[in-house]
Amino acid sequence: MKQLVITPELRAQFAQPAYQLALDEASLVAAEAGEIGPTFRTWELQRPAVVLGRSSKIDSETDREYCREQGVGIFRRCSGGASIVAGPGCMMYSVVLSLEDFPEAAKIDHAHQIVMSRVLAAVQRQLPSATQQGICDLTFEDRKFSGNALRVCRRHLLYHGTVLYAADLAMLQRCLAFAPRQPDYREGRDHGQFVTNVPLDPQVLAIDLATGFAVEGKISATNLLATVESLVQDRYGQAKWHSRH
Repeated sequence: MKQLVITPELRAQFAQPAYQLALDEASLVAAEAGEIGPTFRTWELQRPAVVLGRSSKIDSETDREYCREQGVGIFRRCSGGASIVAGPGCMMYSVVLSLEDFPEAAKIDHAHQIVMSRVLAAVQRQLPSATQQGICDLTFEDRKFSGNALRVCRRHLLYHGTVLYAADLAMLQRCLAFAPRQPDYREGRDHGQFVTNVPLDPQVLAIDLATGFAVEGKISATNLLATVESLVQDRYGQAKWHSRH
């Protein structure tokens, strides 16, 4: 597995959420086509943004008016799951796995176990009391700090998620409506009572995650730029894609 990196000449483009979301899908598409192998990366948006799941209903899961007033963009990713708020203080990770290397990952429950066991182990190097609850949440003192989603294709899967270490939780609570699907351990708590930041150094966590996924070597996002640009033009840069549900 190689680390997917955004080189300095691409940083301005990839400061845009649309490009980051497109890069996740482009890495999966390229792996399926045999153009690149499995990849791993960590990243973070420079400004807050809501990211909907592929089938999320925008009016059910977000406060669109508040987001508009605050200049918080609303985007849609290619994977399932519920809506999140990304931005400063929210570390994102994305991994593309080969089903040839991990055939059991074709079953979603096994995919969660394969990835989340590695993510939890990396987190526990700094936060030993962190636990996994629900299907794939990571929690600290019974409050969630990491959510995750995936998309499975014929020969590869994309698994990506969040780790909150210094996020604006007040904004998160305002941008998102009450979650439509809730794990039992949430017990009806609103976002403010349920979600938390954790005392993690994101740079150290990124290294520990790369170690857990056996990352060796790097590949530049330049190799995927044509696919990314196409996806931004056709999908991630289009308001109709983000508001289609």
